[in-house]
Amino acid sequence: MTKKKPRLRGERGPLASAGLHLTLLVASVIAVFPPLWLLVTSFKPKSEAFTTDLVKDFTLGNYDHVLNETEFLTWLGNSLIVVGLTTVIGVFISSTTGYAVSRFKFPGMRPLMWLLLITQMFPVAVLIVPLYTLLANLGLLNQPAGLVITYLTIAIPFCAWMMKGYFDTIPVEIDEAGRVDGLNPFGVFWRLILPLAKPGLAVTGFYSFITGWAEVAYASAFMTGEENLTLAGGLQTFVNQYTSDWGSLTASAVIVAVPAAVIFGFAQRHLVAGLTAGATKS
Repeated sequence: MTKKKPRLRGERGPLASAGLHLTLLVASVIAVFPPLWLLVTSFKPKSEAFTTDLVKDFTLGNYDHVLNETEFLTWLGNSLIVVGLTTVIGVFISSTTGYAVSRFKFPGMRPLMWLLLITQMFPVAVLIVPLYTLLANLGLLNQPAGLVITYLTIAIPFCAWMMKGYFDTIPVEIDEAGRVDGLNPFGVFWRLILPLAKPGLAVTGFYSFITGWAEVAYASAFMTGEENLTLAGGLQTFVNQYTSDWGSLTASAVIVAVPAAVIFGFAQRHLVAGLTAGATKS
């Protein structure tokens, strides 16, 4: 009689392994189903938008209508301006703030970091009214600059904390070597530290991009008139209390998702390293 091999500690049995794989399979199907059904619906005629069948009458009419008969391209241009400025300014301010707090001791440093952390505690709905009043007094309503400023209030606090944690993992000896070679503090930061902080910068850039690309509340409250809307506000015009054009909405959503997927593809190899920065310190 063959003696049964003892199971090692932590080793899963056949039933546990099957249960785990079944759970992962179900979770994957649940995660993939909504975007897949969105894509399928975008190729259906408007009369079949709510049918449970797959595409029977394949059509590109929804995409043609969105691109040629609506203000979608105007909204896209507005979004690119806002998101581009938010990403560039957000990455620069977050990285310089994170580096300063990581490397230098100055009066008010701890209150500054606590202030950045506390700002993340307030929900967007609470901030809309005071920000609206402030932008109105400054004449920045319906202006891309006003929307960029509000998005920076979301992106910078989180990204500055994250960059501070990443800079903490870079040895201080690199800074000292740069100063010995005659570099000033900004030269050390720009020429030596930033090239080593690419994972952190990738996460910062991606978070700033997504903040501006996918945010809806501020875009709807601070921008009015179809010529001023960004994509987030423009897509709401397809389905509201007066109309329900689900075909155009799904086609627009698919187009909007493409740039985010491309940016994620470029940044993904840095995302894990950037998000886990600061967990250990060398």
